[in-house]
Amino acid sequence: MAIYDEDNNRLTIKLVYYGPAMSGKTTNLMRLHDTLTTDLKGEIMMMETTNDRTLFFDLLPLGFMTSSGLLIKFKVYTVPGQVVHDSTRKAVLSRTDGVVFVADSQMSQSINNGQSFENLEANAGRVGIDFDHLPLVIQYNKRDLANIISEAEVQERWQQAPWPVTFSNALTGLGVIETLEALLKQIYDELDVEFKFMQQHNLTQQEFITQLIGYDSASH
Repeated sequence: MAIYDEDNNRLTIKLVYYGPAMSGKTTNLMRLHDTLTTDLKGEIMMMETTNDRTLFFDLLPLGFMTSSGLLIKFKVYTVPGQVVHDSTRKAVLSRTDGVVFVADSQMSQSINNGQSFENLEANAGRVGIDFDHLPLVIQYNKRDLANIISEAEVQERWQQAPWPVTFSNALTGLGVIETLEALLKQIYDELDVEFKFMQQHNLTQQEFITQLIGYDSASH
């Protein structure tokens, strides 16, 4: 859950990019770092090994100050994709406010996608997250490759699910911001219920999104 520091008038929000190995989680963060123009943006912290590029996690710090003086900070993480690092996945997922599940669009990766999503749901339960109310976006990445699952089939697979589905090519940035926006909309609604102070700070949903991504997407 988000952490509100009343003494410093600071709200800290945790986002996690989850998914199978090499699906594009780290690339999503790299594109966000390159694209977002928010006032507060740190460098990406990356832990790299020969076995798994994200052995522990990647971290991208972001944030902005509202006109009322509320500091909203985002900590954006990835989790390792390999099953052997499941304890790290649980640690990173703990107390998250929202998740982007990054699926690999290649047809050969369907089983890996399914197993990783089942792992997400199971680990959410293990760390005390109510999965039914967790802000979540399903992103199908690598849309530039051959032999990928069609958008129609993806939509059919997820049509009974309550979560939005996006399509992306994180290497070029296609769909990366749209995915983040879809998650931020859900998080704003949860925060408004949890803290009941978004309106007190005159922060609408669109302003909440615009302040972070650096421009009004509704006008683009």
